[in-house]
Formats: sequence, C-alpha cells, structure tokens
Amino acid sequence: MLSRIAESLFWIGRYIERADDTARILDIYLQQILEDASVEEEACRTLFDVMGRAMPSDGGRVGVREVLQQLAYDRQAPSSITGALSAARVNARSARDSVSSEMWEALNLTFLDLSEQRRRAERVGAHRFFQWVRERTSLANGVADSTMSRDESWLFLDLGRSIERVDMTARLITTRAAGATSGPAWTTLLRACGANEAYLRTYRGRVSDRTAAEFLLLDRLFPRSMFFALSRAEDRVGVLDRGGEGRVGTEDAARRLLGRARTGLEFRGVDEMLSDLPGYLESIQSACADATSAIGTRYFPHAVIQWVGKGA
Repeated sequence: MLSRIAESLFWIGRYIERADDTARILDIYLQQILEDASVEEEACRTLFDVMGRAMPSDGGRVGVREVLQQLAYDRQAPSSITGALSAARVNARSARDSVSSEMWEALNLTFLDLSEQRRRAERVGAHRFFQWVRERTSLANGVADSTMSRDESWLFLDLGRSIERVDMTARLITTRAAGATSGPAWTTLLRACGANEAYLRTYRGRVSDRTAAEFLLLDRLFPRSMFFALSRAEDRVGVLDRGGEGRVGTEDAARRLLGRARTGLEFRGVDEMLSDLPGYLESIQSACADATSAIGTRYFPHAVIQWVGKGA
C-alpha cells in the first residue's frame, strides 16, 4: 500500500472519532451550563484547556458562543467538529480506491449537510447538532466495519480510530478531573460515552464514582474504555508489523509505547490512578502522541499531522 493512502486511512479513523467524541464532550458541558448558568465561564475555560485550544485573544469573557465557534463550527481547525468532519472527507477523497463507495457517500453527504445543520442549530440549539454528529459518525464507522475487507486499509483506519478514542476518552475523563465545581459527574461521563446501560448491567445497578471510573478506565469488554481501545490499537500495530517479534522484545516503537500504556492500566489499581488522575491521563495522551509519531515515521515517513494540545 502507498504510504500516502495508509496515512489518509489512518487519519480518516482519527477524524471521525474526534468529531464524535468532541460532540459528546461539548454536549455534556452545555447541558450542565443550561442547568446552572453560574458555572458557564469556568466550564468554558476548562473546555478550552482540556481540548488543547488557545483562549480567545481579546481577553474578554469566555462563554458558550466562543466554545461553539472554536470547538464545533471552525472549518479551519481539525480539532473542531466541523474541521474534523471536513478533514475526514478530504482524506477519504485521497484514498477513494481504498474505501468503500458506501463509506465515501456517508462522509460526503455529512460534509455537504454541515452548513444546513449549523443553521438549524442556531434555531433549535446545539444539542441537535451534536446528536446529528453522533449519528453520522456512527453511520460512517458502521459502514466502514461492514463494507471494508480486514486488510491493511481497514487496519490503518481502525488503528487511527482506536488511538484517537484513547486520547479523547482521556480528555473526557479529564473534564471531571480538572473541572472542579464545573466538572460533570462520573455518571454524566458514562452517559456521554453511551456506557451507562452497560455499566449498570456490569455492576448490577450499584452506582459509585469509583466503579464508574473503573469502568471507563479499565473495563476489558466495553469498546470505549481506555483499556479496550489501547489493547485494540496495540493489536492493530502488531498485525501490521507482521512478525516483527524478535528474540528480545519488539522492534516496533509504536507497539512498545502502546504496550507500556496498556500494561500501566492493566496492572495499576483504580485507587492508585484516582490519586493522581490528571497526571496519569496526561501520560496516556503523551503515549498516544508519541505512538502517532512512531507510526508516521515507519509507515508514512513525511510530515505527520499531530493533535495540538495537552499531552501531544
């Protein structure tokens, strides 16, 4: 496979996941602000910090309008929802022969409908926009999984998606760790991840902050937990490596980085992680950024686009 095609597929997976998870993060914060307007500025500043975006340069008050403009509607920023969806479509066009027609159609129609959805959000509220983003990204992921062969094309796409999911889940949990009084509750984070029902079934209806954190960080079966996504990313790198196991360790730098991050989760108790959660999450994000660089160096060795922000 050409390196430029592999890179496009990797970033399609990342951008789709980024749009989905950014919509989830913004939605829970804006819902919280609607319930308690007194936390608006603190919550919005926390969002800018967690998402790695610079504060507005005018130094004025920061509110929902500024958050939506920069984190939801900015077409030029790949860290915004609109920018990520636009970038996913551009990369899909570059890798047109490697993605299915159904997937290209899903991404193209999503891009063409972005402007109308933004105008509708201005009339009925941003929640509907976030819901639409989640539906469209779920469609794109579902179409990719059901119409693409499990060859290198799909492996690179799923690798990008898995690494981005680790990073974005860490950012989502950071909104709790760094949000002080404006931070969402653990049960709110579970709902944002679509994990609330799975969590309640797993713990038989017993709800606590500790078990909610344990579920999002360490659960082996839920696809949006950090452990599950890290394990999946490590597995995809291993398959692409194709027998890169030597007699001593592994030669693949990305696999080493992801493996260390995974074992750090697997063999560390939830209480130990909760004692310094912001620092631990930042180390996971740094591992994801370093793994992305290592993947770029090995498989598409030219300028690698990176997430700009904390831990990257």
